[in-house]
Amino acid sequence: MLLDPLRIPAATWSDPAVRDALSRRDVGGLFRRIGQLTGASQTRIGAAVGLEQGYVSRVTAGRKVTSIEVLERIADGCRMPDEARMALGLAPQSSRPCHRDMASTQGQRQSGLPVNRSWREDVRAAIQLWEGDVNRRDVVRQIAFSSAGYTLPALRWFTAPPPRTVEQAGSRTVDRPDIETIREMSATYRRLDNQYGGGHSRAAVARYLHQEVTPLLENGRYETPTARKLLSAIAELTQLAGWQAYDVADHGVAQLYLTRALELAQAAGDAGLGAEILAAMSHQATYLGHGVTGIDLARAARQTAIRAGLTVLTAEASVTEAHAHAMMRDERACTVALHQAEVALDRADRSSDPQWLGYFDEAYLSAKFGHCFRALGKPAQAERFAARSLRMDERYVRGKAFNLALLACSQAQQGDAERACAVGAEALTLTARLRSARAAGYVRELQAELAPYRQRGAVQGFIRRVDTVLGTRR
Repeated sequence: MLLDPLRIPAATWSDPAVRDALSRRDVGGLFRRIGQLTGASQTRIGAAVGLEQGYVSRVTAGRKVTSIEVLERIADGCRMPDEARMALGLAPQSSRPCHRDMASTQGQRQSGLPVNRSWREDVRAAIQLWEGDVNRRDVVRQIAFSSAGYTLPALRWFTAPPPRTVEQAGSRTVDRPDIETIREMSATYRRLDNQYGGGHSRAAVARYLHQEVTPLLENGRYETPTARKLLSAIAELTQLAGWQAYDVADHGVAQLYLTRALELAQAAGDAGLGAEILAAMSHQATYLGHGVTGIDLARAARQTAIRAGLTVLTAEASVTEAHAHAMMRDERACTVALHQAEVALDRADRSSDPQWLGYFDEAYLSAKFGHCFRALGKPAQAERFAARSLRMDERYVRGKAFNLALLACSQAQQGDAERACAVGAEALTLTARLRSARAAGYVRELQAELAPYRQRGAVQGFIRRVDTVLGTRR
């Protein structure tokens, strides 16, 4: 169950102890005082500000917080007024807009938003993330997912134009072979991700970004045309790293990677990749139960896809929005978005698709239709589309595990426990080969769907096998 936003009375910010803590950047003291004044637990505070409870506990015990990004999360989660933000050393954000429809802010400059952040700052932030992830720094490990954490990056995507010039006079010339190498590595890691799950090569991708890509950004010599291609290639690989973290349920780190990828795509002026990243953000938000944010991000993705002139991406964004509507049980809105996705895919020219979009086809669309109907409580329709989704490219092993689990869940919901167990056994066999928390989660959902039929021999056997094969796997 999602927690309500942390409600801190306005008088809190004039409390002497709070003001003193803010002036000294004593976040631990701030958390302690907020807890005293509101009765909020460390878990409650952590959920509001996007930090794990254990990290909040260490901060409360005296650990210093120096990261501006973490301080921004804390300020946002606590809904600090401008005076409190400035006392903490942060910029005021007095006119932050509502995120209900991010795409509608295109072309507008909202005061208080970091629209003038330079591409060099975006690059530095990405490098810090890669280094922190490789070294498993505490501040990276302990950041939890926050739906509000996607609001500003998406708004900035629309309000801050790409930089006119992206140049650097470093000691090492960066040219076409360097960029092609990064793209080839992305393709290789993406293939491994699809075949073995996000946990298989996630650490390798982070190391590659940190050890091989960082020197190109820090010491490279390039002019704007080359720089845009370089940043686009790096954004693509950073997005993949975020997707891998999402697949292994490391959701806070995934959010950081996807945010950095969007910033790099913006610096590159790559609207198509930006749409893909926004769709990935929507996918994660919906998966975690943040339906409104999922809808907003999907709409932002569709608007960006239209701007990029990539019809197939508008189809992807539409079906992603449909899934968010379905999770919120809005059948009418879901149906409209599904129709838009079908129409867009039918008229899309796939001849010039970028390599990162190869997965999006009729089978993928059918799977998303199936997930939508399952969420809407229509298992017969879900089964029909799940069956269609299995007419797929066999190289997408994880995707096939997902689709088999979807089919089995739809059958179980209709009372066909024996067929569900047979199909579920196929899903489990594939899942055992994967390092994917999502794949394991879908099999666990099937196990729960079959619980009412546990007196049947086939069901008992399947449930025991799931427990044996998956154990406590995330």
